[in-house]
Order: sequence, then structure tokens, then C-alpha cells
Amino acid sequence: MATVTISLNGVATSLDAEPEMPLLWALRDVLNLCGTKFGCGVGACAACTVLIDGVARRSCVTPVSSIGSSAVTTIEGLSTNGLSGLQQIWVDGAVSQCGYCQVGQILTARALLDTNPTPDDAAIDQAFAGVLCRCGTYQRVRAAVHAAADAAG
Repeated sequence: MATVTISLNGVATSLDAEPEMPLLWALRDVLNLCGTKFGCGVGACAACTVLIDGVARRSCVTPVSSIGSSAVTTIEGLSTNGLSGLQQIWVDGAVSQCGYCQVGQILTARALLDTNPTPDDAAIDQAFAGVLCRCGTYQRVRAAVHAAADAAG
């Protein structure tokens, strides 16, 4: 075990973990932040998505020791007082059905909109490649990203 300090949702956070422990399990099992979901365990579904320095990354395949001085943002870190605007757009648009992929969708959208404030359908589709939704709400995802872009612009 080692003590690792990471910047988590804007706060320096120390945790005791094996260096190779996936960030997903450090978040869920050590820090009790359960918004990040376990889906496939191999980085293929995006249920475990977090932002690392603003980039959408799969926490199930990211060792906690690789974080270093990077800033990690989880779904819990998008807002400190209720839903963020992006989360509210997801709710208003009834984007998710079962909701399991929702964290990966929202954090992927946040990363996309931070780098491309007015994405077209092709940019959205490219950003969301590999974000699996078994309910098939891909058209609603696209509409929500456009709504978020419109709201910000």
C-alpha cells in the first residue's frame, strides 16, 4: 500500500491504495464516490468515465499511480449544489432510460463541449464512439449535446 494524493473534484485528496489499483476502485471502494460506474472492466463501455485534466478517460483501466498531479473530476464534481446545467439538460431531455451509461455520457459531453463549444453531429458521434448505451438513446444524446451548446452560446 502507498499513500497517494490526487486532485479530486478540486480538492487535494489522499488515499491509501496499491499503486496499480484502478482509479475506478479507488473512487468507489476507498473514497466512497459511487457515481462512477463499473461496466466492463476493460475500458470499452465508458460507464467508468472521469475527466483527467479535462479529458474523458476510462477509470477502470487507469492505475491510481498514473494520476500524479493531474486533476480528476467525477460526476460528483460537476456541481457542488445540485445538478450542473449539463446534467439538467440530460434530465430535461430524458436522455437516459436505465441511467447506467449516463455518467460516461455526461462527462464525455463535458469534455467535448470544453474543447468544441459548437460540435456538429460528426464531432458528437466521434466523441461518443465507445460510449455504449444498451437502451440506444444515441439520438437523445446528440440532441442534448446540441442543447447544451446552444445554452452556453
